[in-house]
Amino acid sequence: MHAAPDPVIDIRGLTKDYGAHRALFGLDLSVRAGEVFGFLGPNGAGKSTTIRVLLDLVRRSGGEVRVLGLDPRTDGVAIRRRVGYLPGDLVLTSRRTARDLLAYLGDLRGGVPAARIAELAERLDLDLSRPVRSLSKGNRQKVGLVQAFMHRPELLVLDEPTSGLDPLLQREFLEMVQEVRAEGRTVFMSSHVLSEVQDVADRAAVVRRGRLVAVEDMDALRRRAARRVRVRFAAPVAAAEFASLAGVRDLHVDGDTVRCVVEGSPDALVKQAARHTVLEFDSAEPDLEDLFFTYYTDREESGDAA
Repeated sequence: MHAAPDPVIDIRGLTKDYGAHRALFGLDLSVRAGEVFGFLGPNGAGKSTTIRVLLDLVRRSGGEVRVLGLDPRTDGVAIRRRVGYLPGDLVLTSRRTARDLLAYLGDLRGGVPAARIAELAERLDLDLSRPVRSLSKGNRQKVGLVQAFMHRPELLVLDEPTSGLDPLLQREFLEMVQEVRAEGRTVFMSSHVLSEVQDVADRAAVVRRGRLVAVEDMDALRRRAARRVRVRFAAPVAAAEFASLAGVRDLHVDGDTVRCVVEGSPDALVKQAARHTVLEFDSAEPDLEDLFFTYYTDREESGDAA
């Protein structure tokens, strides 16, 4: 049998202190080669701090970290040479055009063909002829994405990568991520919205207040998330029919319309609704806050989460 390859990212007991404030509490995390790994949590959870430690942009206070088999403390330059990085707080103030800036950044990496830059710019609908400082937030984000992808790095580290992008371009970005995975390269991407990564991530870690809450495959994460559901019937229904159904909470019944939150499988709700004539059935994909305020909040209160 062949031994499993070393993880692309390996974090053991990571802590980070800013003076008296502890931002990260003993994180343990491993990312396999060739997977898309979602790093999920609300703003302020510690996602960006973790990413900065991985790239030696800030120094860890404790624990062990390996990226591509190297220690960021001693091999930060070598790591960054092999990584495509998009920061969450991207600041671009250059007077250069986007084309000139990206060519310059490509030269720093040993050269990137102009055709490669043009291809990515076209996919993201980025006008390369405009000065970077005149671009909108969304277009600056596109420049950041192009510079992260353009040299086909072994590892992409993307912090809130779709910030400022419209829905169509978010979809194009996710297709780019899927192509990276198909080529056997690795993507580590943070987000505070579950739906942003659920279609492409193989696994995801959930972090809250600097602590790792869970590491799961995306299917398991979705099963535990709460969906907001609205059902409209052909005639009024009684609240009592739905109040005790498995997984149903926050129930509101107004004549012919039922609104509720469903945790886990909606099977019980669907079967009960089918006893009536259903005119409309809407189910909203959960965001990460819903996830925290249901399953994971319950785990913390019971002392199961560390």
